[in-house]
Amino acid sequence: MMQRMGMQVKQIDDVTRVVIESASKRIVIDNPEVAIVTVQGQTVYQVGGGTAREEGPAGATTHEDARLVASQAGVPTEEASKALQQSGGDLAQAIILLKQKKTS
Repeated sequence: MMQRMGMQVKQIDDVTRVVIESASKRIVIDNPEVAIVTVQGQTVYQVGGGTAREEGPAGATTHEDARLVASQAGVPTEEASKALQQSGGDLAQAIILLKQKKTS
């Protein structure tokens, strides 16, 4: 019936994260369900489910955050900054990553 109306829906499998960035914030959705819906030549990306979290400004990993992570994990600030980028700005996750790396 949807094809008769000119609508096509394609599910995208294995999506692990969707990130929406604006000038004022960043929304991260982990493990979402994503579909591409095409209607009358217009393409819409539909994101549903998953776990959403809101972060500060996009790319706003501050030097203070890096220093905190570095002191908690016992690593140089540069290494802590890289771990913060890998974890999407999640301080706790960055510390865990660095501590796991040290014990390996």
